[in-house]
Amino acid sequence: MTDVVLAASLGVLGGIVLTVLLLLARRLARGAADLGSDAEQAALNALHHASLAAPHLRAGLSGPDVVKAARHLRVLLGSAAVAIVSSDGNVSFDGQSDGLESAAQRIAEQVGASGRRQIFPAPGPGDDLEAVGAPILVDGRVAGVVVAFASPVPAALVRAAEEVADWCAAQVELGGLDASRTQLAEAELRSLRAQISPHFIYNALTAIASFILSDPARARELVLEFADFTRYSFRRQGEFTTLAEELGSIHSYLELERARFGDRLRVTLQIAPETLATVIPFLSVQPLVENAVRHGLEPGEGGGEIRIVSRDDGTHTEVAVEDDGVGMDPDALRMTLTAADDGVHVGLRNVDTRLRQLYGPDGGLVVETNTGAGTLVRMRVPKSQPLHDPLHDPVHP
Repeated sequence: MTDVVLAASLGVLGGIVLTVLLLLARRLARGAADLGSDAEQAALNALHHASLAAPHLRAGLSGPDVVKAARHLRVLLGSAAVAIVSSDGNVSFDGQSDGLESAAQRIAEQVGASGRRQIFPAPGPGDDLEAVGAPILVDGRVAGVVVAFASPVPAALVRAAEEVADWCAAQVELGGLDASRTQLAEAELRSLRAQISPHFIYNALTAIASFILSDPARARELVLEFADFTRYSFRRQGEFTTLAEELGSIHSYLELERARFGDRLRVTLQIAPETLATVIPFLSVQPLVENAVRHGLEPGEGGGEIRIVSRDDGTHTEVAVEDDGVGMDPDALRMTLTAADDGVHVGLRNVDTRLRQLYGPDGGLVVETNTGAGTLVRMRVPKSQPLHDPLHDPVHP
């Protein structure tokens, strides 16, 4: 749902930007025939200043960087001064002042009360600057007001101020979607961690306890593996890691499962060295391995084999986890992956959802399975992800 809303918002934003460009093309034309016609150059200038203003609005209209957005919007509108006034009275102003900041605040109060665009004449004989105020409507409420000053205020500026206010609203909404997406990612990680906690931790501790008297050295090794696994799984870092780090955690997990399964659990690794540095979503491969153990091998009496393979696929790294266990009916698996929460294959479903959110609708898991035929799960991750550097990933609670 988040992806649908985000895509719709981006579509609306694109339409608004195009409308702004069309309305302001003549107003912003400066010549420079070498860059095309006046209208073409105006469109480029408008798009340039809109793109520069956008990031400063994503954190809301009261942020310290909103004044930078006001600077670009003043150039975009071609007005003498521009103010962005938030609903809590914060004024971000750019242009000639001469008391216009207080005037902008008064104008914003009137526009906010009416919820409609208004034009204001010059306040007195000695003042020649008129003003237009347009509400920034977010979720049906006035989140702020755009106020533009000019002498006089032409009809084109009135229309443009209203379009810019709508564009500002779209930026604020996109910022809210970014925050919601981060919160959703954190919730999904908490869900994955909750899945690990009750089932695996109990089995791991039981396996360790079984070695305390018979093989104390082995018990100590397993305690260290358990510590490494839990330290990684419950770390406070953010959404991304490297394939090498995730495989290190998977090694600890499988050592603890071997203590329980014994020789009934066989593991084969086929890892291309050039893929180890690939940035992947945190806890994206480990749940696939756990799913193979829990739902593939554990239900059968004879255990089985798990194969973990990574290969360089040009622009992507492909990671596959395969087991020769009991498998499942493809239709039942399809229903499980699309179910809200049936308590089964939670890790598989969460990983699939996160991958689609990050890499688009075609970026999810590919699952091949059938009853009695084992299961193969594949994921493909872009090798170039400059925005997902785990070294600079934000810390989450």
